[in-house]
Amino acid sequence: QVQLVQSGGGSVQSGGSLRVSCTAFGSTAGILDMDWYREVPGAYREFLARMTSDGIANYVDSVKGRFTISRDNAKNTMYLQMDSLRPEDTAVYYCHTDLGHVSYWGQGTRVTVSS
Repeated sequence: QVQLVQSGGGSVQSGGSLRVSCTAFGSTAGILDMDWYREVPGAYREFLARMTSDGIANYVDSVKGRFTISRDNAKNTMYLQMDSLRPEDTAVYYCHTDLGHVSYWGQGTRVTVSS
């Protein structure tokens, strides 16, 4: 069992920066890849970025160059640094990992970007 607890986010004007964090608790030794997603009302949950257990990062094109995913394995914590934010980045952001055949999600963190 794994619990993902998120923090950070908030409200910012267009062009600003925010960071969201995700800390894993429980049986964390088996965690490999960790991901960030976001969701807006009426749309599918959108994949944003992934960091593998050996530190390889992948991004969806819409956030590449603006968002940075990182992990501190000693703290079991993953981060998403979001720069040059745009109003269309407004969403609820979720962290995610799979352990075995079970998917775990954070509780969600709201990010609001005003124009």
